[in-house]
Amino acid sequence: MTDIVDQATRSRMMSSIKGKNTKPEMAVRRWLHAQGYRYRLHRKDLPGKPDLVLPKYNLVIFVNGCFWHQHPGCHYAYTPASNNEKWKAKLEGNRQRDQIQQQQLLDMGWRVLIIWECGLKHSQDTAAEIKALISGQLNIAEWPDKPPRTDGVT
Repeated sequence: MTDIVDQATRSRMMSSIKGKNTKPEMAVRRWLHAQGYRYRLHRKDLPGKPDLVLPKYNLVIFVNGCFWHQHPGCHYAYTPASNNEKWKAKLEGNRQRDQIQQQQLLDMGWRVLIIWECGLKHSQDTAAEIKALISGQLNIAEWPDKPPRTDGVT
């Protein structure tokens, strides 16, 4: 399958995708602040530059896009049909890098919470569940623990 835009246009489109301050991340930041949580952003001294760091809770939070981080079983975690091999390698590399960085954080004594984009779009009772994970004892947790929408997984 060929791309519907030329290579220069596709390159420009892809380079405009943000890695920081995304809509899901901003929504989590607004909610945390409204709940009274205080945090630091994108600490460069920690592996993976976590989106949010809550030192009081010894917790780092990553707000992950389901496509870019390949949320297992999620409707949004697909592999594009065009340039399939390149995308498989890119997305698998992202997953492996995430796992290594999470393990490094755990080894440093941090707790890790991964908030998936699909949960922010489709889950109910978000506030209570995330509050429980922040104050809980789990070393690593994902929210939601399973994708709310799994139809059409490829």
